Amino acid sequence: MHHAQSPRVVVITGASSGIGEATAEAFAAERAILVLAARDLDATEAVARRCRAKGAAALAVQVDIAEIDHVRALAEAACDFGGGIDVWVSNPGVGAVGRYDQVPMEAHERVIRTNLIGHMNEAHAALPIFRAQGQGVFVNVISLGGFASTPFAAAYGASKFGLRGFSEALRGELQDQPGIHVCDIYPSFVDTPGIGHGANYTGRRLSAPPPLLDARRVARAICRVADRPRATTMVGAVTALVRVGHAISPQLSTHLMGGFLRGYFARAPRSAISDGNLHEPPRIAGGIDGGLRTSGNDVTKTMVRLAVFGGATVLLGRMLTRSDRGRRR
Repeated sequence: MHHAQSPRVVVITGASSGIGEATAEAFAAERAILVLAARDLDATEAVARRCRAKGAAALAVQVDIAEIDHVRALAEAACDFGGGIDVWVSNPGVGAVGRYDQVPMEAHERVIRTNLIGHMNEAHAALPIFRAQGQGVFVNVISLGGFASTPFAAAYGASKFGLRGFSEALRGELQDQPGIHVCDIYPSFVDTPGIGHGANYTGRRLSAPPPLLDARRVARAICRVADRPRATTMVGAVTALVRVGHAISPQLSTHLMGGFLRGYFARAPRSAISDGNLHEPPRIAGGIDGGLRTSGNDVTKTMVRLAVFGGATVLLGRMLTRSDRGRRR
């Protein structure tokens, strides 16, 4: 927990719901000075009011992070409100689910502009402030999609792979700035309204496999790296399993994930095609929770499946490696 004499100034984007809202409440409990940003000003102001009720100073700002002028104005507002910026949590994310060639290119482009260009815009605005101060923590909220492919969400996966590479590049540039840190958070599947808000071109109802994380757990991880910065933080055992499995055999893990999703879409109930929140905020912000968490039995079954998946990936990866060696001989 932060123990400095004066409260730190924390900027949180994507603060109107889900992980962003949970993170705002977690920092509010520490009496931080909060600058909360999202496209939906009314929803963001509602989060700010709850943070003020916890004793924190909070400012709500309407921002589309895909627009650099918006982000620069956010940074200026934060400095005016708090006298500087100590922590910047770059959190927004959108998705478009569907077979790549059936998803409109406008949707793919919006995913990249939000999930990658938007985070780059935020770093571009925050880093000069951090350099002038000689200190600051920039937190990129990524996902397990930064470590493994995401069939049927190709632009989402591309954005997350790109964001991981972007963070690594920044850390290389900032080696001469020991007081400035770029920290990545990789949660596994999280129970937020984001899945319901996302664009859906499959014609099938979307969900996520258990075990789903509580967004508040992710928020606690963000607060921890704000106190004790570290380059990579994985939240949830699923992220670690996916990362190891993909590292051992990317081709196999991609094949298994694609097969799993094709099977899910074949069984899932039908749903309307929708652009979701790609081009405008959702009509209902949704709060922190998505209402998708399931029973303990379902979680146990899924963990067993994940263990089998991990074991199979390791075994088949070794078999493929030996086969390749045999051919080379």
